[in-house]
Amino acid sequence: MEKQIHTVGERVEKFCAICQEERGHVVASVTKRGQISRVSCPKCGTRSTFKSSTSAAQQGLRAKTGAPYDPKLTYRTGQSMLHPSFGQGEVTAVIEPQKIDVLFADRLRRLIHARAQS
Repeated sequence: MEKQIHTVGERVEKFCAICQEERGHVVASVTKRGQISRVSCPKCGTRSTFKSSTSAAQQGLRAKTGAPYDPKLTYRTGQSMLHPSFGQGEVTAVIEPQKIDVLFADRLRRLIHARAQS
């Protein structure tokens, strides 16, 4: 099995002990060899250590992709989506009635949702 080199800001799946759910976390720090050492939960802000395991890698491969992103739909925290440009993401927060923060593999992005049809 080839070892993957990670960078700060990537998204990885991990069980959050505070939120009590499996969710995407942001890589906060890596070792000199590019292995993840700490991650941050975008929902509760908790920083925790990251231990790589085969089961976690398999869970990441089986992660739900969600429905295609549609700005007319209303999203909730924790919901997955598939954006045509950014790929698979998870809603981390509802900011305003029509704005959401979504964590994608490359970074956190603010998107529009619940847009009224004209």
